[in-house]
Amino acid sequence: MNFMNLILNIETATSACSVALAKDGVIIASKEANDGQVHAEKITVFIKELMEKASVSLSTLDAIAVGTGPGSYTGLRIGTATAKGLCYALNKPLIAVPTLKAMAYGAAQKLKREDVLYCPMIDARRLEVYTALFDNTGKEIIPVHAEILDATSFSEYKSIAFFGDGMPKMKELFAGDTTKIWLDDIYASSLNMCKMAEEMFATKTFSDVAYYEPFYLKDFVAGKKIIS
Repeated sequence: MNFMNLILNIETATSACSVALAKDGVIIASKEANDGQVHAEKITVFIKELMEKASVSLSTLDAIAVGTGPGSYTGLRIGTATAKGLCYALNKPLIAVPTLKAMAYGAAQKLKREDVLYCPMIDARRLEVYTALFDNTGKEIIPVHAEILDATSFSEYKSIAFFGDGMPKMKELFAGDTTKIWLDDIYASSLNMCKMAEEMFATKTFSDVAYYEPFYLKDFVAGKKIIS
């Protein structure tokens, strides 16, 4: 089935600031930077560049999709504010794409293996990650949660692919373990959102722009300034 839709995808759940423009689920332009917390200064510039590169105007968009998290509190706030602002200004629907599920989708498309489970990991703090476990169809095996990694993490499952900016923590714990699959090039990115956003648009799976909030998973705790 063909869907003639133009969707702007925004992902800011991690240190990467990522936007992609997709038509019928196919990426026609994208822009990413992974230079730390540069979302506030980069995101609107990236969107403008995408529109110019594709020779389309914002008014021609059919929807705006945003990664829901979990992840960076600041990053998620900036991505959400940008997406909601565009939806209000353009009177377009908002599509909330689960970040971890989109990452798993990207990994499944890369490996194309039905016998593997897919475990996205977003870096939290110390040995903690935000994670979940999916099969190759996107079915949730273990729901999204925060996990402190140790030598027993996910030990009850075989044939797992691990990826995301939290994955190196897991890899370090299991150095030399050849039973696990490590994917270095799958991370929280708008590039992995496009197909899911297209499918959600087709089924009119939209979020209420007025009440939508990203999935922080944990309450934000501001750091305390240490005075020496």
